[in-house]
Amino acid sequence: MALYDRILSIKGIGAQRAEQLSQLGIETVRDMLYYFPTNVEDRRITKKVTDLTDGEFACITAVVGAAPSVKRIRKGFAVYSVPLRDDTGVITATFYNNPYVMKNFRVGSYYNFYGRIEHKFGKKSIITPIYEAYGVNNVTNNIVPIYRTGAHITQKVMVATIKKCLEEAGNAIEDFMPKSLIEKYNLCRADYAIRNIHFPSDYDAYESARNRLAFEELFLLQLALNMRKQNSKKATVTPFADLDTEPITKLFTYSLTNAQKKVVEEIKGDLASSSPMNRLVQGDVGSGKTAVGMISLYLAVKNGYQAAFMAPTSILARQHFESVAPVFEALGYKTALLIGSMTKKEKNAVYEKLSTGEIQLVIGTHALFQEGVSFKNLRLVVTDEQHRFGVKQRGALVSKGENVHILVMTATPIPRTLALIIYGDLDISIINELPPGREKVDTFCIGENIRERMYNFIRKEVSTGHKVYIVCPMVDENDELDLKSAVSYRDNLAQNIFPDIKVGLVHGKMKDSEKDSVMNSFAFGDMSILVSTTVIEVGVNVPEATLMIIENAERFGLSQLHQLRGRVGRGKDKSYCILLPSSMDEDIKKRMGIMTKTNDGFVISQTDLQLRGPGEFFGTRQHGLPPLKISSLLDMETLKQSSEAVRELLEDDPTLAKDENTLLRKRAEVLFSDIDEYMV
Repeated sequence: MALYDRILSIKGIGAQRAEQLSQLGIETVRDMLYYFPTNVEDRRITKKVTDLTDGEFACITAVVGAAPSVKRIRKGFAVYSVPLRDDTGVITATFYNNPYVMKNFRVGSYYNFYGRIEHKFGKKSIITPIYEAYGVNNVTNNIVPIYRTGAHITQKVMVATIKKCLEEAGNAIEDFMPKSLIEKYNLCRADYAIRNIHFPSDYDAYESARNRLAFEELFLLQLALNMRKQNSKKATVTPFADLDTEPITKLFTYSLTNAQKKVVEEIKGDLASSSPMNRLVQGDVGSGKTAVGMISLYLAVKNGYQAAFMAPTSILARQHFESVAPVFEALGYKTALLIGSMTKKEKNAVYEKLSTGEIQLVIGTHALFQEGVSFKNLRLVVTDEQHRFGVKQRGALVSKGENVHILVMTATPIPRTLALIIYGDLDISIINELPPGREKVDTFCIGENIRERMYNFIRKEVSTGHKVYIVCPMVDENDELDLKSAVSYRDNLAQNIFPDIKVGLVHGKMKDSEKDSVMNSFAFGDMSILVSTTVIEVGVNVPEATLMIIENAERFGLSQLHQLRGRVGRGKDKSYCILLPSSMDEDIKKRMGIMTKTNDGFVISQTDLQLRGPGEFFGTRQHGLPPLKISSLLDMETLKQSSEAVRELLEDDPTLAKDENTLLRKRAEVLFSDIDEYMV
């Protein structure tokens, strides 16, 4: 049997079971074998009934002493009891709403049970135990894998199915890792790893299997991304001829930092080459990424091409347009805005001028890559806050041109080693310096007991001409409950707390025109307090805003709190951030304490990553990566070793043309096909 045969080809797997497995992402025999357990439990020690203690999980071997009985407590709820005994005492196996146990046990037969022990009123029970006939030892008397299962798939079914797959297709497992790497990094063979990740002979075998498979997964991912980068370098473009940036930088009201200058030189090097640029610029909040993006856009239009600047929200796109367009117009280049809220007539006018090349620079949202948008000669795409875009969105815009240069920017700093994985197809630049005069935002975590003092502080800031953000948590823009809380919060402030101060509200369900109107009133008008959801998290620039208050702060990740805090402190005046968690338990105090101690985005994001894990931190599919099955992006040692192995391999065999790397190349190609749905 071949590994890529459908799971239906396994004896005993019918259409219904195949559909249930499909819901877990299992379509083929290989999918089943590579469906790894989340952990293992040691059930090798069988206890006697007399030695069992209340609350423990234990394995016992017992004989069924009498026929099972049922007690119906109420409609829809029944308790099934199976009397058991061994040579030291008696115990009852208790099941809830499981009528199958009435016919699954034979009086006088021995079974193994594993479950939680309950000792009450002098009687012992084993609650909803896993069980099997004595001597089978699939899910008892063994080191047993624990799998993520669906509604109709039990652990028992998973174990039995994997065992069948190993019996029928285990010999087809090929080891695509080169022998030299296996030996150098002390890895076990692939077939040994697959067998012992599911059915380990002991814990050493399980750890050996897990180490091999985690290394293999991270190695293969990095190899595929490196090969992808190599392939992108094969495309050829005409190098930019004129790379003089003085005409635009002399229009800036500030001088570039050394870090910005370094990144600009890296970008100029890319644009002067004959390969398309694929570069990520990481920089903390306020580090000046937009200026770097503007210089890149200028170099594109100066060389006779069109450029596009894509932002994740209409508010930010409009703000970029208002600050960028005057600079480019002064340099003689036509600039346009393109966002979803524009009328059809307005959009069509932009479409026409883009197609003829009359517009050299367009700034907008996802509206940039909609059907109907065409460019005469698009050569550069800059995306701001890359983590807000799916890679398909970026690719849809890039496809509007030919061999387009790509510059993506993010204010979510992550460790360089990790960035090389998440953005493995991009070169990485880091702006690790803040402009002079950018003061630290003092951050405080307070309890409900000093809310009145906080209100007094708000009034004091407003009285001096400053502006205040108040953020209410909003997990999802369609979450009515959170939306209503933001509305009622604003109403309470406006009617009861600050009736003499103009208080505004902005949230994701408002029309773009409504959001723009509110933001303009806050940024340039007489609105002094803005109650908002996280729609203001990214990029909005209001220099007069000096106070950020975040309600229910524990509901946000640390990196998101840092992004929100970055909305203040953008002017010359001292700024503050006040965190108001809904409780002050130890975990929350610990997390909030990190925010009060540091303004370093790299430190904060590293801590956030450790606390929440990579899946919740950024969602790997959003960045174009297949989900990791057994490895972790937090396992820096394995990341480092696998990265080193990839580098050594490609230095020796850049195209994997050697016979010993044939299987590895094929596996990498399969991975490409897996991730092409997400990566462009």
